[in-house]
Amino acid sequence: MSLDTATQPPTAERPATDLQPLLAALSLEEKTRLVVGAGLWSTTAVPHIGLRAMHVSDGPAGVRGVSDSADETSASFPAPSALAATWDVDLADELGHVFAAEARRHGVDVVLAPQVNLQRTPVGGRHFECYSEDPLLTGDIAVHVVRSAQDRGVGMCVKHFVANDSETQRTSYLSRVDEQTLREVYLAPFERLVHDAQAWSVMSAYSGIDDGTTAATAAEHRPLLTGVLKDEWGFDGVVMSDWVATKSVAGAAEGGLDLQMPGPDGPWGDGLLDAVRAGDVSESLLDAKVLRLLRLAQRVGALEGVAPSGADRERVADVDVRGVLRELVSRSMVVLRDDEHALPVSPDDVTRIALLGPNAVHPFVQGGGSAFVRPDHLSTPEAAIREAFGEVQVDVHPGAVSRLLPPSLDLAGRCTTPEGHVGALGELLDADGAVLAAADVTDWNGWLREVPGPATALRLRTTVRLEEPGRHEVGVGTVGRHRITVGGQVLSTSDHVVGAEVILDSSVNQPPPATLVIDVTEPTTVEVDALVQAVHPVGYASFARAELVHRVPGTSPDELLAVAVEAAAAADLAIVVVGTNEEIESEGYDRTSLALPGTQDQLVKAALAANPRTIVVVNAGAPVLLPWLDEVPCVLWAWLGGQEWPEALADVLTGLTEPTGRLPWTLPAHESDVPVPDAVPVDGVIEYHEGVHVGYRSWLKLGRTPAAPFGHGLGWTTWEYESVVAQPVDADGSVVLDVTVRNTGARDGREVVQVYVEPPTPGDRPVRWLGGFSVVHAAAGEHAVVQVRVDAKAFRTWDSAQPGWVTPAGTYPIRVGRSSSDLRLTVDVALPTPTPA
Repeated sequence: MSLDTATQPPTAERPATDLQPLLAALSLEEKTRLVVGAGLWSTTAVPHIGLRAMHVSDGPAGVRGVSDSADETSASFPAPSALAATWDVDLADELGHVFAAEARRHGVDVVLAPQVNLQRTPVGGRHFECYSEDPLLTGDIAVHVVRSAQDRGVGMCVKHFVANDSETQRTSYLSRVDEQTLREVYLAPFERLVHDAQAWSVMSAYSGIDDGTTAATAAEHRPLLTGVLKDEWGFDGVVMSDWVATKSVAGAAEGGLDLQMPGPDGPWGDGLLDAVRAGDVSESLLDAKVLRLLRLAQRVGALEGVAPSGADRERVADVDVRGVLRELVSRSMVVLRDDEHALPVSPDDVTRIALLGPNAVHPFVQGGGSAFVRPDHLSTPEAAIREAFGEVQVDVHPGAVSRLLPPSLDLAGRCTTPEGHVGALGELLDADGAVLAAADVTDWNGWLREVPGPATALRLRTTVRLEEPGRHEVGVGTVGRHRITVGGQVLSTSDHVVGAEVILDSSVNQPPPATLVIDVTEPTTVEVDALVQAVHPVGYASFARAELVHRVPGTSPDELLAVAVEAAAAADLAIVVVGTNEEIESEGYDRTSLALPGTQDQLVKAALAANPRTIVVVNAGAPVLLPWLDEVPCVLWAWLGGQEWPEALADVLTGLTEPTGRLPWTLPAHESDVPVPDAVPVDGVIEYHEGVHVGYRSWLKLGRTPAAPFGHGLGWTTWEYESVVAQPVDADGSVVLDVTVRNTGARDGREVVQVYVEPPTPGDRPVRWLGGFSVVHAAAGEHAVVQVRVDAKAFRTWDSAQPGWVTPAGTYPIRVGRSSSDLRLTVDVALPTPTPA
């Protein structure tokens, strides 16, 4: 059945009569320019109708701004998965306020967030950018973020529409998803954001969708973009493309795309005007797109003389950004295990702490790709723990190796130019090899931005001093046409000229270096000569990429481990911080393994053997295997926490804030158990073979036991679930439950009461699925009653034969508990004869 079929009356669009005179005042040329970006982060201005340019910016974990300047910093948020781990819609409201404040600070009208794709597989490269593997939790959290920001006059662009849940071949693969699965799972968060948050913008994906009737790229899928999103759901905002994702003129225009980003070149910039003049795209269709752009401009305040949207528009600056972020990441942390009540730690009980692990030295606070920002504030776990614990000795040791790539070359400390100056000589060359500009470089981050048009290459030359005895590794990582020479040896060469594709697949972010290994017995030097392409990509600013790297002879993994074990044995408390890093979790590529990188597992086991009083902190966004989980008495999942992560970790360790997080996804015990172990396209297609059984639903269907189930988290107190009463079914089919819980521990605490729905009879429906949740607070020993609403939509299923939504009659067991597998109470709810939803 076609998704083009509307099954309920479309929601009426907001009146646009006040915008019609502005539309009428535009020429055809102006209208075609309006639906194409004016640059990388801006839309087109039309001063004579009072329309200024609108500015957009990434992203999901902080508002980056519209400048590549190293001087522009932003508040670095916890990864979106951390927000979902709070299961707290009030905190989501607060983060929406922070989004608005940060957007105003950076002059941004529309933030390219949130990402509401689902965590279909734990290896997905952008897993940390998504909220959850569950559509209801994703939708609930996202609705509150978007609504809060837009109430303050800042637009949010919900992405990526739709079924764009992995990164391998992300710009070309086709997701083959049946109609029921699309409706019940992958479209569900988007539907919530249209109906409940009135999202102002939606971004179409790079990938394509095959729903069984239509197979097309996301920007050209008319049954989805026009039939479902606009006609059926009544979405009246702007559908914008992902960057350089527009592949056609008429196909994308007819499909439902409203704004090609970026511009001003690209398919629409080069061909839309001619297509309208030729009749391939109707002017009435173009007018509808322009009206959507004008409506967005009205909402964000970009139209002179037209009142903007946002009931709380003037209440933007009134937010403690750092305070909100610190509380958010503290509460998001998940106590996976705490057998001996190690949390919280009283500062009076310790005089010496061994702070161990690669991520204790260099914490990983944000994933790679478009979500990355330059943080306003940076700290370290050592500094935060010293501040929180007061007069305590802190011994910090990496204890393990976790990064595989060599670190950056120290240009200022050990390099000289061919003329003997400090650093490297950088030269911009034209196509004939003539030098256009030259300068000495001492502070180099691997990038040269905004390379002038005539330049086709960047050449970097330097002499590196190798003074330490032992094995050195020197090299250069780049993309595109290049010639890398180290020590007189040509290590890598290519004539392949690249463009925007290296940005889209993120290969430009972590280019593997070509290196020369040099065994040094006495001080020597080695010359580096790197000739790399100046990339002038369509839709993006030009750049040259040369990651100069140097690995010095260092302590062996065994030696690192021995020093850490000695410190653990001498300490009152060992805190081992393990996790992933920027080589592992990033936009642009999927993971190939769920194991912790390097020798971190050995470190955990050795530290625990040396000191039974060990707390392990997992600093990662997406699931990793924890083979020692059943052995360590206390394990804390601490996410990618943004700029406030070290201080928030100290708050949790010392008891200033309770870690009330619950897993928004399933933590596997073994890689072989994962229902969707990879997302590698076969002949360009990803088959969504598990259907509606996404995430924990597949684990339940297959009868597999994870290391920790969806919804798991312990906090620092204990809870008894005493009773549940279902109120009479509402007229709309919703059910409200009154759940009584008691805090049986010695500390005040917060509990996430989770409600799961099970079908009346076995069949193709999941074993159970999340129907609702609520956060409740109770003092030690006290009872609390919390209401949890299970919306009527939680009972419905998509019937492709009609097509439409139906609610099967029968008695639904409603399960209440602490996770998808820890269920304490049950109440049956009888629903009448099937009715159209």
